[in-house]
Amino acid sequence: MDVHRSTFKYWQKRDKRINPETVKLHSLVRTAHRLSQGSAGARTIADIVTNDESHPVSLSRYRAGRIMKKLSLVSCQLPKHAYKKAAQEHVAIPNLLAREFTVSHPNQVWCGDVSFIWAGSRWAYLAVVIDLFARKPIGWAMSYSPDSYLTCQALTMAYESRGRPQNIMFHSDQGSHYTSRQFRQRVWRYRMKQSMSRRGNCWDNSPMERFFRSLKTEWVPVTGYRYFTEAKQRIGDYIHGYYSQLRPHSFNGGLTPNEKEQRYWDSYKPVAKMT
Repeated sequence: MDVHRSTFKYWQKRDKRINPETVKLHSLVRTAHRLSQGSAGARTIADIVTNDESHPVSLSRYRAGRIMKKLSLVSCQLPKHAYKKAAQEHVAIPNLLAREFTVSHPNQVWCGDVSFIWAGSRWAYLAVVIDLFARKPIGWAMSYSPDSYLTCQALTMAYESRGRPQNIMFHSDQGSHYTSRQFRQRVWRYRMKQSMSRRGNCWDNSPMERFFRSLKTEWVPVTGYRYFTEAKQRIGDYIHGYYSQLRPHSFNGGLTPNEKEQRYWDSYKPVAKMT
């Protein structure tokens, strides 16, 4: 068999005991992969396992990849999509944000958008509002109608959950549910400044496009959901659970949105006291 005698004897006398640390590490990798519903790759799983305070284990992306291969775990990510740029411009409301997606503190700039998800036997529509500071979703609503009532619900949830902040810029695309009188009155009532992307230019609202891409590739089943209530519950688990608490975000330097905001407020309070 072309195997040297000493090699065979070394293999025969190898330590056949199961290493508890290896079993524990494999269990952590399986758990991280299951929590992401099979969407997390080696880099994300390594960050989740390393940043887990209950099981402090240092894991590199390369070792995570080897463990995933050994456990037959595969990431279900889709290939990148090439966006097309619009040839014409039409500005209904000025693009005040101008792609300045990096902000200095929470409740400075919020972004919103609407996407569609199959639920039952028809399309359901999801409106989400995120805070650009940590890319954290702070308001959302689902409905069978993509109207202004849906976007107003998401904006109201964000406004109430953040303690009714003032002087916020709200950025979105030029969808009719954002240009309607009902929604603009809601923005005026909350004393926000409204900004809109240029017509047909998805890059002007890329953080929202990236959030919906993550949601659909990491969480939503390929065949959609069986019922509207199931879709609403599962998407709520993603927004408040996996995405905000567990999923490391590259924009946050590998921190989750909740952790980045918490670190900001922890460092902000001593400065405020000194001032």
